[in-house]
Amino acid sequence: MSTTTSSSLPVSLLLSLLLSLFILTSLVAVSAGNFYQDFDITWGDNRAKILNGGNLLTLSLDKISGSGFQSKNEYLFGRIDMQIKLVAGNSAGTVTAYYLSSQGPTHDEIDFEFLGNVSGDPYILHTNVFSQGKGNREQQFYLWFDPTMAFHTYSIVWNTQRIIFLVDNIPIRVFNNLESIGIPFPKSQPMRIYSSLWNADDWATRGGLVKTDWTKAPFTASYRNFKANACVWTSESSCVSLSTNSLQTSEWQNQALNAAERNRIRWVQQKYMVYNYCGDFKRFPQGLPAECKRSRFL
Repeated sequence: MSTTTSSSLPVSLLLSLLLSLFILTSLVAVSAGNFYQDFDITWGDNRAKILNGGNLLTLSLDKISGSGFQSKNEYLFGRIDMQIKLVAGNSAGTVTAYYLSSQGPTHDEIDFEFLGNVSGDPYILHTNVFSQGKGNREQQFYLWFDPTMAFHTYSIVWNTQRIIFLVDNIPIRVFNNLESIGIPFPKSQPMRIYSSLWNADDWATRGGLVKTDWTKAPFTASYRNFKANACVWTSESSCVSLSTNSLQTSEWQNQALNAAERNRIRWVQQKYMVYNYCGDFKRFPQGLPAECKRSRFL
């Protein structure tokens, strides 16, 4: 007897569609990490809070203390995405830091730092790369939007060839592996994800000229939609691939800029870059660092 009518689908096709819908739903359900599962609040007492069943994390700063968190896992290469909404209003003197770092005097580090400002003036996005304990590779940018009005995605792609900084999937900076000319590159030290909100009014806003207005406290930054498509370090000699977004591939392993992305990074660096260590001849009177001469997008 036939299992179909003029108004129904074959049973086998219907079952196939239901199975596909189930698989897709399952994939989407694990597309974002959970802050309870993926992070530990490390300081700040009750100033750091995990909310909405682990889907939202907030850090706050008052005159007594800031707050911070770190990932449970260590990563050795991967793509890390985090959506952040920064401190609104008069955020002068505050710094919201979001970075990867190992430990010790020869640590590696990949930095996003958001330097607050007085109301109406733009945030400065400060980036840096440390390798074997050496940093001093700062680039700073204004953003082309107000980062306090909504969540925006800040990403780090880290593979054996390069580090790419992205904002809303637009590349703003690339640090290439130039070990061939003696420039150390982060490649052997697993790093955790860290974030903190803290008072840095001795330097953060106009070199420390503008101080934190504590009448505006508490200051709050919010985080959501953490995603890690990365290699998680599991022992002294191995790591396992992990993706909290099963819809992603391991594209990051060989990711480089395509033609469209090269145009976008030119646009960002021409219109929004406010400091580049590779152009600071006063700071380096004996000559710019060697990587400045070899890498086009630093």
